[in-house]
Amino acid sequence: MIETVAVNLPGREYEVRIGAGLLADAGAHIAPFLKRPKVAIITDETVGVLHLEALQSGLRTSGIDSDAMSLPAGEGTKSWPQLERCVDWLLDAQVERGDIVVAFGGGVIGDLVGFAAAVLRRGVRFVQIPTSLLAQVDSSVGGKTGINARQGKNLIGAFHQPMLVLADTALLGTLTPRDFLAGYGEVVKYGLLGDAHFFEWLEEQGPALAAGDMAARIEAVRRSVQMKADIVMRDETEQGDRALLNLGHTFGHALETATGYGDRLLHGEGVAVGCALAFELSARMGLCAQEDPSRVRAHLKAMGMKTDLRDIDGDLPDAEALLTLMGQDKKVVAGELRFILARGIGDAFVTGEVPQPLVLDVLRDALHDR
Repeated sequence: MIETVAVNLPGREYEVRIGAGLLADAGAHIAPFLKRPKVAIITDETVGVLHLEALQSGLRTSGIDSDAMSLPAGEGTKSWPQLERCVDWLLDAQVERGDIVVAFGGGVIGDLVGFAAAVLRRGVRFVQIPTSLLAQVDSSVGGKTGINARQGKNLIGAFHQPMLVLADTALLGTLTPRDFLAGYGEVVKYGLLGDAHFFEWLEEQGPALAAGDMAARIEAVRRSVQMKADIVMRDETEQGDRALLNLGHTFGHALETATGYGDRLLHGEGVAVGCALAFELSARMGLCAQEDPSRVRAHLKAMGMKTDLRDIDGDLPDAEALLTLMGQDKKVVAGELRFILARGIGDAFVTGEVPQPLVLDVLRDALHDR
C-alpha cells in the first residue's frame, strides 16, 4: 500500500509517496517526469553499497538509464568542496535543465544535491529518494536545500522544491539503531510542536516503531510528512509559521556546530536534546506546565535517545559561547534571536521575547549536570 501526501504549492506541486518497496518501482514513478530516459543519481558511499544497484535496477525496468556518483557519508559532506564536486560531475555528465537529478540518501545528500540542482544551470529538476528516517519525515520535504558553513549550520542554501519524493520505508530496516533514533528525534518534534495526540500515539507506538513494525513506521512517516506539508503550504519560505518546524533546532544547531558536525552528535540527536531544552526554557518562563519537560525527557529516554548535554561525549563550550553560536541561527531578526517555545505539548509558537539571562541559566544548569 502506498500513502500519498500532496504538497500543493502553486506551480510547484508535488507528491510524497510513502510505502515499502517503492525502490523496485522507482522507474515507473519517475518516468512521467522525464523528457529523455536518463537520470543522474548522487548518493553516499554507505547508501550506494546497500541500495544503488536496486535503484538502478528499478529504473532499468522502466527503460531509464542512469549515471551515479557516490560521496563520503556524514555531515561533513555538506560543504563547499563537495558542492563543487557535485556540480562539476553533473556538468561533465551534460545534465540539461530539462533533466532530473536524483538525491538518493539521507538528509545530508538531500540537502547537498538539492542545492546543487538549484544552482546548476540556474535550476534543474530533482527527485528526492530519502533513505533515512530523518530524511523521510523532514529534510526531503519542503524544498530547503543547502550546506553548512564554518559559522553555523545550513547558512548557505536555497529554496528548491523537488518534483517528487519517494519514501521507501523498507530502507529503514538497514539503518543502525542510532541512525534510526536520530531520525525519531524529528518525528517526536512534530508531536511536540503541533499535535498532542500524535505525541501520545508515539508514547504508545514508539517501541514498535523502533522494533521494525512496518505499519507503524508508514503511519509515523505519513503523519509527520502531512504536518510538514501543511505548514510548508502556508509558509514556503519561512516568513512565519514554518519557523515552528525548527523546534529544538536553535539549541540543536549550536550544539552541532560546537561538536564539529561529526559523529559526536547527529542532527536528530541535537534536535532531541534541543527540544528538551526548549521545553525546559518554556517551563522556566511559566509558559507550560512543569511536568511537560519531564514528560518529553521521559519519552526520549524510554526510546534510548540523547536527552541532555551530559549525553554528548567530549567537552562543550561554556554557556556564553553556546549562546553566541545560537546567534548565528537563521531565525535571528534585526539582531534578535527568535525561539520556538511551547505553551504545552502540541502547542509551540515563535517568539523573540526571551530574556538572555534565562537562556544562559538553562544552559549553565544543563552544563553543570554533565
